[in-house]
Parts: sequence; structure tokens; C-alpha cells
Amino acid sequence: MNFMKKNYKIMSEKTPLVSVCTLAYNHAYKELNTLSLPIAEKCANEIISLPISPAMSDEEVAANVKKLIEEKVEKNNTLEVKKLLFNCIDLTTLKCTDSEESVMAFTEKVNEFDDKYPHLKNVAAICVYPNFAKIVSDTLQVENVGIACVSGGFPSSQTFQEIKVAETAMAVHDGATEIDIVLSVGKFLSGDYESVCDEIQELKSVCGERHLKVILETGTLATAENIKKASILSIYSGADFIKTSTGKESPAATPEAAYVMCHTIKEYYQKTGRKIGFKPAGGINTVHDALVYYTIVKEVLGEEWLTNKLFRIGTSRLANICLSEILGEEIKLF
Repeated sequence: MNFMKKNYKIMSEKTPLVSVCTLAYNHAYKELNTLSLPIAEKCANEIISLPISPAMSDEEVAANVKKLIEEKVEKNNTLEVKKLLFNCIDLTTLKCTDSEESVMAFTEKVNEFDDKYPHLKNVAAICVYPNFAKIVSDTLQVENVGIACVSGGFPSSQTFQEIKVAETAMAVHDGATEIDIVLSVGKFLSGDYESVCDEIQELKSVCGERHLKVILETGTLATAENIKKASILSIYSGADFIKTSTGKESPAATPEAAYVMCHTIKEYYQKTGRKIGFKPAGGINTVHDALVYYTIVKEVLGEEWLTNKLFRIGTSRLANICLSEILGEEIKLF
């Protein structure tokens, strides 16, 4: 696929992804019609038939987000919204000091929450490294809380694809119900879109019916154009959720990146009827931060997305803060 790689690179950054795929596909079949071109065929059969509008400029995105925050966020600062935000949290521990004992204790806190606050809905999931999936699975006693594992060479995605597949398969075997992987950002930025897609597709096949979240690492993608392209590639390659960040790079989640990602999800839904979830993660430390992302999801995607089936928040700090505001007293459970 050298033609595709070369031509992706020489296209203007403003060229819509659909046009890039169309040119690659048409040229390949005109002059190289004896080759097997699965990615080009997929683009032709799916992406090209679903027109995706060009990305907004960075300036347009910033202006729209600024207006939305100023006009809408405070209206959503209610008790019921805070309860929903808590129920959308992927309670996360991804530290080099994590151990079987610490992850077990972390999971026990989620069990304890159910006993202490039966009138409230629990967090959406516990997110850990893949080697702790079995610990969480064996310890977790409550229903409706998922077991999410980062996988695929998290947080850089810089390892062999065979390792990514094995790691994901082992996490699933040990009880993971959701898998969070990182887009191969280096390959994406070098224009190797085919490899990016192939990796995601293979990992989704390992996950089966379990949700696959693809982390775009939007801080390194930098522009609205790149974020939209990465969102499209991830969605068409099998992502059930697209996620902003690992939390290991700076900047992490930003409202501007969220706005672009949600608009891409909306366009895709309007063309296909398939709902893709959205997850901001990294740097979400206050209830106001979470309210900003809630507001973007509500205004861009609508009420249907305001459920932990389609909206998640990746954080560890927020749980106690949000719970304290809900209950009106300082809580230090998690």
C-alpha cells in the first residue's frame, strides 16, 4: 500500500479524509486492480458512501466551545446531573505502584459503596492494568459495574502487534468486560492509516462483543483536522467508544477535542444509525470539569447519550469530590 501512504502524505492537511480514501481507492483499482486492497475496499464501501463534512477550523471549534461553556454549563449544575456524572465514572488506578493487594482494596471500596449508599447508582466501571483483571473479577461483588482494562501497549501503543493481541486476549480471559487501547499515534501522524485501521480491527476481533474504547491521545494530535480523522478511522475500524486521552500525556482531555469528537460521532450516527460512545479522560479533577464534558455531550449528541452506556468519564480524583457534593458532606471513600 505504498501508493496510499505516499498520497496521504502529499495531500493538504485540509483535505477531507473521505477524499483521501476515494483517491487512493480509485487509483489503486485503475492501475493496480490485481491487488487485494481490503482497507481501500472498506473505505469505498463504507466511508465513501457516508459523506463526512470537513473538520471545523481550530478557531471555529474554540469559539463554539467558549460560547457553549458560557451559556450552558451552569444550567446543568444540578443534583441529578451530579448523580449521573458519578454513575458515568470509570474509577481508575493506573500507577506503577499498583499491586494485587492495592487493586483488591480499590475494588472493595466499590463493593463498600453499594452497602453504604444503596440509594445511589455506583460507578460505571473499574479500570486497571490487564494483569489485574482477575483480581478485580474475583473481588467485585456488585452488579452493573464493568471491568475495564487498558491494553495494547498502553499508554504509548509502542509494541509488537502480537503483544497487543496477546495482552488483550489475556485480559478478556481473566474477566475484562471492556478494553481501552491507544491509537498508534506515530503511525497516524506519519500517514500510515492502513496499519492504524488494521491494528484496531484485529484488537476488536479479540474483544468480540466486549466494548472496545480507542484512545486518540488528542493532545498529541493537536488539530481539529487530525482529531476528526483519527475519530473516523477508529469508528470505522470497530471502536465502540472513542476516548480523548491516556492521562499520561499533556495536554490530556480538552473541551475542544471533545467537541470535535462528539460532532464526528453525531455525523456517523446520522448516516448509519449506530451509536458510538464518548469518554473524556485525563485532567478531569473537579465537578465543573465534568459538567463541561456533560454539557458538550448533551448539546452535541443529545439526551440519548446521557447514560453510562454511551458516556464515560475516566478519573480517580473526581469520585470523592462528586460524591461529597451529592451528599453535602466531605466523603473520602475512594
